[in-house]
Amino acid sequence: MSDHEAGRVRRFWEGLGLPGLVDVHTHFMPERVLRKVWAYFDALGPLTGGVAWPITYRQEEDERAGLLREFGVRAFTAMLYPHKAGMARWLNDWAVDFARRTPDCLHTSTLFPEPGVESYVREAVEAGARVFKAHVQVGAYDPADELLDPAWGVLAEAGTPVVIHCGSGPAPGKHTGPEPIARVLARHPRLRLVVAHLGMPEYEDFLDLAERYGEVRLDTTMAFTDFSERLAPFPRRALPRLADLGDRVLLGSDFPNIPYPYLHQLHALERLELGDEWLRGVCHDNAARLFGLPGR
Repeated sequence: MSDHEAGRVRRFWEGLGLPGLVDVHTHFMPERVLRKVWAYFDALGPLTGGVAWPITYRQEEDERAGLLREFGVRAFTAMLYPHKAGMARWLNDWAVDFARRTPDCLHTSTLFPEPGVESYVREAVEAGARVFKAHVQVGAYDPADELLDPAWGVLAEAGTPVVIHCGSGPAPGKHTGPEPIARVLARHPRLRLVVAHLGMPEYEDFLDLAERYGEVRLDTTMAFTDFSERLAPFPRRALPRLADLGDRVLLGSDFPNIPYPYLHQLHALERLELGDEWLRGVCHDNAARLFGLPGR
């Protein structure tokens, strides 16, 4: 990354009168796990839809965190997720240490449908977890699995947000799409779900859920970028609905696992022409309010 790129990102949020950005969808995880994720993208695995996906920010952990700070990202997440039973607790232990040594990272935890999930989710909340990550596609599980029900209840009661990849992009899974997560929300209507990628490609179905449940939010991760518009274009007829939900749309990027520069996500949002106030909410204010960060 050049200083020029960081300067352009900073000029974007400075031009909106913001103190910086809050990015609710960035990936930090144990290095050997992240290397396997990158190898999967490099191999064009089936969960990527077989699309070429070059990783733009393939640096070491400290350098990646430093890049976000240079961009002016005031708070970010460590979106980590298990693909099998017995993995979530270990990832959560790593995340405690990462949050301790990375104070601008919102302490992130994860979960999986397995015996003991309620216990370790409660432990993570009590240890200060501020956000959870769930990945229905990679984990290949039903979010409405009865094993998860007590854990969703703990998170709903605590008011802890959950960023969940439950849409069917970039490739559908057995339990992706709006119907399984709708069953979860019917049982736990106060659950603070943040639907990743705006629910791509079932955008309008997830807008329906956000309109029905006041604690459902959407993150912008990869949406509206040239890359995603080629694969799963957002229906322009739905833009007024997205504008109306402006206080519940949050900036997400998928950094570092993106096939384009960080700035492109910001420009993709800007060219929607939904107004500076909408952009201020999405890029900073909505997440700052959700996570109790200092306002502007």
